[in-house]
Formats: sequence, C-alpha cells, structure tokens
Amino acid sequence: FALFPNMVPGQLLGLIKKDVARCQQVCRDWRIKNGLESKFDGSAHHIVGGGDGLNQFLFALYLDEQISSYFEGEYILNSFGALENLPSTQSGYDHGLRFHRDVRTYSHDFRLMVNMLVMVDEFTPENGATLIVPGSHRRKERPSETELERRAEQVCGLAGSILLFDSNLWHAAAPNRTKRSRMALTLTFTRPFFKQQLDYPRLLGDEFPPNERVRQILGYNARVPASLDEWYQPPEKRMYKPGQG
Repeated sequence: FALFPNMVPGQLLGLIKKDVARCQQVCRDWRIKNGLESKFDGSAHHIVGGGDGLNQFLFALYLDEQISSYFEGEYILNSFGALENLPSTQSGYDHGLRFHRDVRTYSHDFRLMVNMLVMVDEFTPENGATLIVPGSHRRKERPSETELERRAEQVCGLAGSILLFDSNLWHAAAPNRTKRSRMALTLTFTRPFFKQQLDYPRLLGDEFPPNERVRQILGYNARVPASLDEWYQPPEKRMYKPGQG
C-alpha cells in the first residue's frame, strides 16, 4: 500500500461532495425500488459520469503512472463509488466495518486488482480512518479476527490524500466516533481482461470520454464484440484493442 498526501485540491473536493450527494439520492431511489435501502445507506455505486466534480477527478487521471507501473502495462476501471462512514450511532452500510478484501479470487503474486481510496474528508482515528493489515495480501486464507485486529494499522490523512493498495489486502473502516460522517471515493482498477462490475462504455455512450487515455481507463478499448459484424473488423476498428493483455 502507499499513501499519496494532498493530491486533490480543496475546490475539487467541494464539487465532488455535491456530486456524491446527488448520486446518493439517485442510488437511494433505485435501492428503495428494489427493497435494499437500509442495507446500503451512505453509499453510492457506479457514479461515473455523475457530475462535474466526479468527471474532473476522473479526467485528471490521478496516479495513472503509478497504477500503470503496478500492472506493468494497461489497466481499466473496474468500479467507481463513494462511501460515507456514518457515525456509529446511525445504522447504515456496515460492510466496510468488517475486515474484507475486494477481490474474491486470490491471485498470489499476480497483480490483478488495485484499490484507490480518495479521502474526500480528513481521515482521523476519531472518524474511523481505514484499517489495513500489512502483508495480508500474501495470505490465501482469511486470518483470524484476533490476528486482523492485532496487526491492523490505521491510515490517517488530510482531505485530498489518496491511498492505493493491493486488493488482496485485508482492510476495514473503523467505527466513526464523531457526530459527522466521513466521505471517501472508492475505486478499483484491474488488468483490461478482467470484467468490469458495470459496463461503463455502454452506460456512458461512445461520445463521453474526452480523450484516448480516458477511453482506455474506462474500458472502451477492452470491449467484447456482440456480433460477427463487430468481430470482423480491421485492427483500427476492433473493440478489443492491442496491448490489453
């Protein structure tokens, strides 16, 4: 894991907060429709294209060089969400409060997925800064709860800091002992052949990305053809481009 302090400027963080609030309402409406509201309170999933601030963040390609180096090649966005660690007196989305890893397939030394956590608010011991267990990404089986709690380290940082960590790393949010929620953006990136949690190119449409690098990150160069017409195309028109692994 690595912490990159003070990456995202305060003005952009303000825009992100407004966009996340709007996206939370959209996601809440869908959850209510499908009977899931109480389980996911404080969360918003797949908020790509959700507003000016979120788009600015995505288009800035924060830590693109570091993530490319980690995978030793191209990568794509697997998921993009936001999560508020609510005060412990409130009921909400408690999955993050349990130690977990965000990729279900243990990949040993093969780097399959990396997490990006963006501290939209300051992360402190009091508001439940993220707990990580160093070295646990090298363990196939889940360590005991006692070991996880004993070896966990808390990652604190100022608003705008970004934490990157191997997705096989066991981690959790700590309880928020304050009276205010603590917000973070939660993104994952994978090698291009790994299926995205949601089909972002189909969601956003072909005209959304502003440049070729953003198209690559969003998965436009690793799409699966849906017909023989899309399959039998010259290289420059193929949906799955060279160099995707």
